[in-house]
Amino acid sequence: MQSLPIIRRSLLRRILLVLVVPAVLAAQTSPVMQQILDRLSRLEEQNRALAEEVHQLRQELATARAQPAPSAPSAPSAQAADERAAVNESRLEEMAQSKVEASQHFPIRITGMALFNAFLNSKGSGGDEYPAFAWLGSQASGGARFYQTTLGLEYSGPQILWGGSVHGNVYMDFAGGSGTPQDFGFRLRTGEIEVDWASRSVMVGQESPIFAPREPASLAQVEVPPLAGAGNLWQWLPQARLEQKLRFGDRSGVRAQVGVVETAEMQLYQFSGGRPPEPVRPGLEGRFNFYHGEEGGRRFEIAPGFHTSVTHIAGTSIPSNLFSLDWFTNPCQKFEFTGAFFSGQNAGPVGGITGYTILPAGTAIPVHSRGGWGQLTLLVTRRLSFHLFSGLENGRAADLGEYAIGRNWMYGANFFYRLAPNVLLGAEASQARTNYIDAGLRLNNHYDLALAYLF
Repeated sequence: MQSLPIIRRSLLRRILLVLVVPAVLAAQTSPVMQQILDRLSRLEEQNRALAEEVHQLRQELATARAQPAPSAPSAPSAQAADERAAVNESRLEEMAQSKVEASQHFPIRITGMALFNAFLNSKGSGGDEYPAFAWLGSQASGGARFYQTTLGLEYSGPQILWGGSVHGNVYMDFAGGSGTPQDFGFRLRTGEIEVDWASRSVMVGQESPIFAPREPASLAQVEVPPLAGAGNLWQWLPQARLEQKLRFGDRSGVRAQVGVVETAEMQLYQFSGGRPPEPVRPGLEGRFNFYHGEEGGRRFEIAPGFHTSVTHIAGTSIPSNLFSLDWFTNPCQKFEFTGAFFSGQNAGPVGGITGYTILPAGTAIPVHSRGGWGQLTLLVTRRLSFHLFSGLENGRAADLGEYAIGRNWMYGANFFYRLAPNVLLGAEASQARTNYIDAGLRLNNHYDLALAYLF
């Protein structure tokens, strides 16, 4: 019974603590609570203001939706829109009439050059428009021609195995006939089908020799590449080529090309007598192009190459073994220097001026020769450029027969001026100095004025 008063006293103390402590705490924290209440009041006012703005925006949006669309044009603007639509339809019709579409629906692009030449040759022209060498006769020539016009198709196809992309081209001209105004013949120049992968490619077609791909710039000599017969081994050959690309950093690398070619065994520039050779023969060629620099910027390239094949004529097998070296450099923005050199024996199958000689006994021997060409280009402005060029082919006199060409040297200059982005005006002057065994030196001066439309 004594414990009951004790329990009551303990309970009474706890009740007093519960009642007194909150009052004390409220008295101590009333300023803090007042700040909290003030903040809550401001937040409520801001929420009410935002709610009113949202309500107003909803009303404006509903009103705007209920009104007619403001995009209806007035009569003049509607008429202008009709005119624009008619113009667009007309353009679509023109495109439908002019576009070129392959049967397999892959893109084809027409390219080429409509070229008009007016020319004049001194004695020793042989009646040619642009003689590759000075002839023994005294015939001069002059006139105007359009048959050097070229026409090309560039095409691309789908991806094939291992992500390879297919593309190629075909280029033709009208130089397959006699060259007279009444006898022009359509002629295949070059063409290829190529498959590219990231670091290698395979090509089949008809192109310049693998080991001698470069050529000078000219609007006067297009039927065959410039300086043909004067150091430029140009003969377009059927071929299959493999290319491997190796990079040494971001700006340097090598493009290695190796392939088989079908040589043209007929001597292009003179007749040696006796039985004709076996018309075509297989050959092996290679080229290794080392480069440093960026495409379209300052760049240096140098490429050694080789050719090997065998000519069959007069019961004799005549080896054709040639070494080449070509280059390109543009040490400053307005100056370029490019060219090529070759040395070896029997250059006829790839466009050399003399490949072999038929001896009086009826057998044949190869002609050892060397030559090359170079061109300096000055880019005066974006419209105007000047080119100085020179080429030489020199055959060893001991290997040559009577009246054969021992040495052929050609030099000259030309300029191109862009009348429009795709219209070129060109003028060229050159001289061929040809030495014949037992007949001495002959000269031919050539002058040409050209107008070209690129398409």
